[in-house]
Amino acid sequence: MTSIAANGIDIEYDASGNPSDPPLLLVMGLGAQLIAWDDEFVRELVSRGFYVIRFDNRDQGLSTGFDEAGVPDVAAALTTGRLPEPVYLLSDMADDAAGLLDALGIPRAHVCGASMGGMIAQSLVIHNPAKVLTLVSIMSTTGDPSVGTPHPEALAVLMQPAQTDRDAVIESAVKAWAVIGSPGFRRDDERVRAAAAAAFDRAFHPEGTARQLVAIVSSPDRTAALGAVTCPTLVVHGEADPLVDPSGGRATADAIPGAELWTIPGMGHDLPPELFAPVADRIATHCLRA
Repeated sequence: MTSIAANGIDIEYDASGNPSDPPLLLVMGLGAQLIAWDDEFVRELVSRGFYVIRFDNRDQGLSTGFDEAGVPDVAAALTTGRLPEPVYLLSDMADDAAGLLDALGIPRAHVCGASMGGMIAQSLVIHNPAKVLTLVSIMSTTGDPSVGTPHPEALAVLMQPAQTDRDAVIESAVKAWAVIGSPGFRRDDERVRAAAAAAFDRAFHPEGTARQLVAIVSSPDRTAALGAVTCPTLVVHGEADPLVDPSGGRATADAIPGAELWTIPGMGHDLPPELFAPVADRIATHCLRA
């Protein structure tokens, strides 16, 4: 992993595979670092002929943080409906992704985003269409507040107070994934613990998560703009996703002309290891459409 200056900030990134292969940019979700893209899944993509680039979004991991802006009281904001002034929007995070490609000398890439990363990927193709060869939007939504809304039990997970003790953070992650994870696949609490421990030890930054959440809810509905997207688009959504309701995936596919929708029974708001190979296969087949 290394850091590079892009869009006025420093972005930590990691690249895997042969640089001469087609580039595939992976964009991660709310409060997640680049290591949330499992190494095994990355290897599956590399083995299918991609040069895979993953990176820390701003305000997470080892990329530039915005702590000088303070920490918004998200729970109070959602309760009262009065949102704090956003420090940045999803479009700014999309500009980070575009700037990273520029800094790496990559004119165009296949782009795959998960959850908030899907929103960022959508914003990237809206504002920088020439940068995107194909789009894959996983467990995401359009920004229309009438679709993709979290179920009450998932919202409760999202709004729980952030822990600061390492052991408490790890156990909190286990409880969270028990609610929002995939009920149709084997639950592996030890795998969740290991991932949470690795994330905590690498860079623990819950304040950035709060600012990212404000960016999500403050960004405009992308539905109309997605109607102008022309690149091949694959929308993937778990049929059992309680955090971003499957209506968000359906709305994304409906908004983008010619988009392909793939819903996966038993999949929640995560990507179980059993799906690494099938999803990599589907992404590879989809990218050939370019």
